Amino acid sequence: MGIESIIILTLALVFGFYMAWNIGANDVANAMGTSIGSGALTLKKAILIAAVFEFAGAFLVGSHVTETVRKGIIDLSIFTKMENGTNILMYGMLASLLAAGAWLQIASYFGWPVSTTHSIVGAIVGFGVIAGGAAGVDWGQIGTIVMSWAISPLLSGTIAFVVFSVIRRSMINVPNPVQATKRWAPAFIFLVFAILTLVILFKGLKNLHLNLSFPEALTIATGIGLVASITGWLLIRRIYIPPSVDEETTIPLAAISVDLRSMARLIRRIQSKATGKTEGHIGDIQKHVELLTNMVKRSEAQIQTGGDSQFVEKIFAHLQVMSACFVAFAHGSNDVANAIGPLAAIVSIVNGGASALVGQTSVPVWILGLGGIGIIIGLSTWGWRVIETIGKKITELTPTRGFSAEFAAAATIVLASRLRIPISTTHTLVGGVLGVGIARGIESLNLRVVRDIFTSWVVTLPAGAGMSIVFFLIIRTMFNSFGAAI
Repeated sequence: MGIESIIILTLALVFGFYMAWNIGANDVANAMGTSIGSGALTLKKAILIAAVFEFAGAFLVGSHVTETVRKGIIDLSIFTKMENGTNILMYGMLASLLAAGAWLQIASYFGWPVSTTHSIVGAIVGFGVIAGGAAGVDWGQIGTIVMSWAISPLLSGTIAFVVFSVIRRSMINVPNPVQATKRWAPAFIFLVFAILTLVILFKGLKNLHLNLSFPEALTIATGIGLVASITGWLLIRRIYIPPSVDEETTIPLAAISVDLRSMARLIRRIQSKATGKTEGHIGDIQKHVELLTNMVKRSEAQIQTGGDSQFVEKIFAHLQVMSACFVAFAHGSNDVANAIGPLAAIVSIVNGGASALVGQTSVPVWILGLGGIGIIIGLSTWGWRVIETIGKKITELTPTRGFSAEFAAAATIVLASRLRIPISTTHTLVGGVLGVGIARGIESLNLRVVRDIFTSWVVTLPAGAGMSIVFFLIIRTMFNSFGAAI
């Protein structure tokens, strides 16, 4: 290995880690922002949960999408036939990592929840066009990815809309929300654990070569889901919901209600005996008593409903933590590709040239680990900047709403990861939050924030491409000067 290859590999490791750090700083909001915004998790707890499940997803599952980013965007035959094409390809991958990481750092500084997938794909396209012309880019693969950018938020939003609508109709807008929640919450627990188990069996444990058939995996997932559901049912029975008001408020309210009923009966008797102006005055008093009675009834209903609502949200706060784990695992499995895909390409080229990259079908474990560690450090240092946008500014979130958005996003992300399509977690999670907001009514959405988010999405791809072109020209000039010097 020559000195130039050593320098390239060192830069690739630094830039790859830098990109992973910025993925954690920006995209952590997509995995944990809704949980923090709804109050289901504190920032510290969210970081701990994300650290475990983001790393697990990246380390165990990340190689699926890494193959697409590493080999599916650039037409390698252009560079294998080009003079000094191997080095040009490595320069381009370095430029892509640096450009995407730099743009994400700028976006994170301003709190913009942009797409890391847009950033790296745009960066790769930018250097591909400038280095090998339009023919250097696999536009068919780009078209597939672009389609996913439209499909993922629509699919996630639809799932979130349906899930939240079911929750609201079956557990919230019912005469007895507490009983309804005790009846239906175990079903949601079963669903979360069963699906998560399938994901782990088909994706997370792929390297163990278990070779389970679908019926076998489904049986295992069903068993784990049932155990979790029964455990959840037992725990739900023990949850205590304190009164929403104290005794000093409740006791006088009950006493006033009794006195008002007695007063109403007395006024009716007096009115039957009154004549002339007296009858009119008594009628006015009766109207005021009826008004006070209705006010007391509404207050009593709000007290009862508040307690029931508190119970429902407390149950779904626990479920949202589970779904947050689901999203973090899925996010780590999908978006680690944005950092280690180009890094894996450079490592393959250094070890065996561009031809080795074409034939290689696996990613070294240490590269997956590096990407996972970078994501964790990024989310624990700068993640709070973007969390507020996703968790608090689009629409008001509660645990039931956050659960619906997270579950929908996780289902969409996992499906895309299995199909090796590098989708945008940002698009998917925002689509889920929008779906929940639409289910509540369009007026519940902060349309100005939604507009700003969509604008940042449009800017990201060209920004990544432009910065990649600039960095590619700089890196190529530096290495050409270095080669001439030695």
